[in-house]
This record gives sequence, structure tokens and C-alpha cells, in this order.
Amino acid sequence: MGREEQIEEREVLDSIFPDEITDISETEYRISVALDIPNDEAEPPVMLLTVRYPEEYPDKAPLLELAAPQNSTPHEYLNISEDKDRLLPGLEATIEENLGMAMVFTLVSALKEAAEQLVQERRDAAARAHEEAVLAAEREENKKFHGTPVNRETFLNWREGFLREMEEARLREEEEKAAEMKKAKIKEPTRLTGRQLWERGLATAGQEDVEEDGVPADDMQKLKVGAN
Repeated sequence: MGREEQIEEREVLDSIFPDEITDISETEYRISVALDIPNDEAEPPVMLLTVRYPEEYPDKAPLLELAAPQNSTPHEYLNISEDKDRLLPGLEATIEENLGMAMVFTLVSALKEAAEQLVQERRDAAARAHEEAVLAAEREENKKFHGTPVNRETFLNWREGFLREMEEARLREEEEKAAEMKKAKIKEPTRLTGRQLWERGLATAGQEDVEEDGVPADDMQKLKVGAN
């Protein structure tokens, strides 16, 4: 009965997948499974599911292999060579539920649904990541216009820093002013005595009453005449 059921299932599959199924042997064939990805501009990914009947099928699970078509363009969100280790084990529950019955069509449907869901999950995750990146960039840009929110703590910190800067500026200004005054300071000329003025020919008529070294000017003149 096993072999008869296998032949009967194979004939039914021919009517369901007339262009997608290819025989490899009497007990082995390959089905091309194209995924339906909504709003996807890329070429739909295609999986090749190889089915081989063991002698006891359908009381025993069929042997399944999954691969990508040769020279196919990899899809952005599906890598069949890697994802088959996730997709094929996901069929085990369906196999257990259908032991004793023809199950290949059910397995193809479950495989197609699981692969489409995997692609959608990855596409949604990529969209969320992109949206988060855009929002993060917008937040950074908005910081330039909003500045730091003001509260008591930030105000006190700002005030302390501001007063410290003002005090430092005042001290610098005083130091610079003192340095400029020291550099520009002019020493006051020494006041000449009457004698020094007379000897240098600087004495004038208004200086007769000036004392020179404690001697009145008239007495100093007499001393000078006597000396001559």
C-alpha cells in the first residue's frame, strides 16, 4: 500500500505543480517553491525542495533537502543555504501531525509560509532599525536648537561657572593693568638746588630768594663776588 499511495500522491502533485515539479527518480522529485513577498521590488526568492520517499512512506517521514536555484540572485532577507537549518526543522511538527497520510503538499505550504514570515520579520526589523537611526539623527540635530534644559541644578552649576570666569577675568585685567603701569612708569626728575641752577646757567631773575644748600641767595652772591 505504501508504494501505491506514493504514486497516487505524485500524480496529484503533478496537477498542483505542473511547471514546478521535476522527477529525479521513481521515488524522488524536486519542487520549485516561489515566495510571495508583498511590496517587494526585488525578484521573489525561489527555494528548491527535494523530496525522497522512504519505502515506508507515508507511515514514515519523507527525506527532505532544501537549496537555492543555481546561479540565482541572493535575496536581501533570505539566505537559503543558511536558513534551511531553521526552515526544515520547523516542519517536524507538521510531519508528526500527518504521519500515515500524504503530506507533501502540506509540507510545501508550511515551508512557503515559514520562509515568507522569516523574510517579513527581517524586513520589518530592518525598517525599525532605519527608523530608529533617522530619529536618533533628528534628536542630535534638534539638540543644536534646544540646548540643555534648565533646572535648579543646571542653573546653579552655570552660575558658579559664570562667577568663577568673571573673577578670573577681573584678576587677569588687574594683572595686565599693573604690568602696563609698571612698564610705562616714568621716574620723576630730581629737583635742582639754586647752586646747581646757577652753575648750569639756569637761574632766572625770579630765583634771588631761593636758598642753596641752606644759604640765602644774597649771601651766596656775595660769596661768589668775593671769590672773584
